Amino acid sequence: MNLIELLLLPGTLMCRYLDVDPKKDQGLLRSMFNMLFYLGASAIILMITRV
Repeated sequence: MNLIELLLLPGTLMCRYLDVDPKKDQGLLRSMFNMLFYLGASAIILMITRV
């Protein structure tokens, strides 16, 4: 597994859970799940470091 596959893993796992092929919709659904995952992760990190 290379770095790109590792970064796209949250979206890929959600697409597998929803039984959607990530390549079928040009990766739009996978990128949305990745954006939401990394948005939440970065918000948590920012809240922790602000204290």
